[in-house]
Amino acid sequence: MRSKHRGWQNVLFLIIPYFIIVGLFQIIGALVSGVDFMSPGLKNESSEQHVIVSFFDLLGTLLLLWIFMKFVDKEKFINLGFQTKNRLKDFIIGVVLGAAIMAAGYGLLILLNEISYQRMVFDFKEIVISIILYVIVAVSEEVLLRGYVLRSLMISFNKYIALIVSSVLFSLMHGFNPNVDLFGLTAIFLAGILLGISYIHTENLWFPIALHLSWNLFQTAFGFNVSGQDSYSLIEFSVKENNLLNGGAFGFEGSILSVIAMTFVIIAIAFYYGKLKTQEIKV
Repeated sequence: MRSKHRGWQNVLFLIIPYFIIVGLFQIIGALVSGVDFMSPGLKNESSEQHVIVSFFDLLGTLLLLWIFMKFVDKEKFINLGFQTKNRLKDFIIGVVLGAAIMAAGYGLLILLNEISYQRMVFDFKEIVISIILYVIVAVSEEVLLRGYVLRSLMISFNKYIALIVSSVLFSLMHGFNPNVDLFGLTAIFLAGILLGISYIHTENLWFPIALHLSWNLFQTAFGFNVSGQDSYSLIEFSVKENNLLNGGAFGFEGSILSVIAMTFVIIAIAFYYGKLKTQEIKV
């Protein structure tokens, strides 16, 4: 029987190889895309270059986790949560949920006169790039934080403690994002709970991947920054004043409205799986 400590030990063991391997892949991606390393904060990085670097980041993450699953955990890579049987519904719900929250948030802020619609900028190329980018980001972050980290921590700890710890790590990963503040990091922590609450019951990644993708994609489509980062938006609006109600420069996810929405959905998901478990016990 394997030691219960192996879960958190594997997470610690992952840290240094992650920075080395994923960092190396990011450098390769930057070289391939022609990123100007002399630009402060890579401010002149184009959307195409951003996608290429992110793609190499994903390749490095997947390679690292494949190595760990095969040689450290001695399990199949698919066991991270990529089983597809009966998961199409989960994926669709995740996409619809993310879109609905962002649409509702945008509508409420318009009604409250917190933001003012300016124009719509339809750019097919940028829309495709945004979709590809946020698919990459969603898969990369979910397979790492939920698929490996949360899954490993659940071996060593109670699933809810594992969820909290993985969400703290998820928040800290965004600590160097532009326009970040304490409230923004708290909101990202809550987003980690939201993305992981189904995983602790199903150990499947398709719902969190879909929700993460939809959340980011529709957040930027409606004109908000995503975790403090500005990029192409289908809709452009002006902000009367940056505050906690509209999320300011961090984006809608850093707003009070977002926190309320996430809290409600977390409770709903927890209630659903609690009820499901009760029904299974009765049967």
